[in-house]
Amino acid sequence: MTAIECEFSIEGQGEPLILIHGIGADRSIWRFMMPTLREHFKVISYDLRNHGQSPMSAVNFGLDELVDDLELVRQRSGVDKAHFAGHSLGGMIGPAYARKYPDFVKSLGLLSTAAGRTVDDSIKVWKVVRAMEREGVVNVLKTLTNRWFTDEFIKQHPEIVDVRLKQVVETDAESFLNVFRIYAGTEMMPWLHEITAPALVLTGENDGGCNPRLNRMISDQLPDSKLVILPRLKHSILLEAGPTVAEHIVDFAASRKPDHPAQSSHPELP
Repeated sequence: MTAIECEFSIEGQGEPLILIHGIGADRSIWRFMMPTLREHFKVISYDLRNHGQSPMSAVNFGLDELVDDLELVRQRSGVDKAHFAGHSLGGMIGPAYARKYPDFVKSLGLLSTAAGRTVDDSIKVWKVVRAMEREGVVNVLKTLTNRWFTDEFIKQHPEIVDVRLKQVVETDAESFLNVFRIYAGTEMMPWLHEITAPALVLTGENDGGCNPRLNRMISDQLPDSKLVILPRLKHSILLEAGPTVAEHIVDFAASRKPDHPAQSSHPELP
């Protein structure tokens, strides 16, 4: 299967930063982070294949195809080496890209992603997939809402939650299930130690599927990493705490410049 020419946008000036969104989203998911990021980076955000404004392809694509789509985005955006940050499934695409194309990666951001799942962890995530297959994506939106957002945020910002759920509903159902299966079935732990780029590993304290336990294991496997746990948050850190996540990306990229010594860090609770 060939790479897809995904739609992308460029904002800001500075070192290139390519953002990779997650399941059933599009590049607008980064909107609360953009004011901070574009002050420091040339930010390239794109829609995954079969999402947003990007072209549709046949389903049954896998992680390899998403990696090659990302490489085509890099080429078409005219950048050489870049920083990369991905959320959820995007946090799997980024490391897989860095493994295949290490020469193009300055740093990685693994945001709310998973590796090292136990048998019980895997059963839980596949139960969500099977429920969507059986009942339809629309009928499990409440489950997704509760997994993604804190109760407080749901009450205070129902309009943001509604926009996110609308993205899910408007994503082709088979494509949504396809990428959810990639997320559920990908296991990075056997090869994470091969990643040479410095990596920021960041998740929410109460993210059920991408919890601190899994992210600590991810950080431990990466040769140069920093682990940050955001208090109280669940999965939708980009929408609930966008400016905070953006600041961590900016600070991490600055800390790994050549004039700053690389070092592994303990979990940070901001």
